[in-house]
Amino acid sequence: MSWTAPEQTRTDPPTVAGERAALEGWLDFHRSTLLGKCHGLTGEQLAQRAVPPSSLSLLGLVRHMTDVERAWFRIRSAGQTGLRFRYAADETSDADIDLAEPSGAEAALAAYREECELARAAMAGRSLDDTFFHDRYGRTLDLRWVYLHMIEEYARHNGHADLLRERIDGVTGY
Repeated sequence: MSWTAPEQTRTDPPTVAGERAALEGWLDFHRSTLLGKCHGLTGEQLAQRAVPPSSLSLLGLVRHMTDVERAWFRIRSAGQTGLRFRYAADETSDADIDLAEPSGAEAALAAYREECELARAAMAGRSLDDTFFHDRYGRTLDLRWVYLHMIEEYARHNGHADLLRERIDGVTGY
């Protein structure tokens, strides 16, 4: 029997909460939604580019968000040095999406879960008012901005995941 992506219980965001709990709750909601879109699919299905001519796949989205988690929370916000992207490379910036292979699906989902945990740990105890300078944007950003950006990034990509999943096997919702 071939591997299939495990079931994911979606984490509902709080309906009444302080700013930090609300931001973390909505981010975790979107993280679990992405994994839920993968539930029950094989590596081949996860790597399927189901909406041609786009090269997007569910596996590519998981790999992309693994790198995005690492970049925004650990490299930029926490200033952890010596970290490189897991999937994107200088010579192939879209390798996270374009080089997603079925045989790497189980490892990629595990890496994604691990990166989310490492991001949570890196942000624990940090103030939403903590700042860092972003070279490409040429400005200072605070951690609050990062959380809002990550929620937006997930919302956009979870919309892509909805369409991909429906095209793969007809499953909607979650």
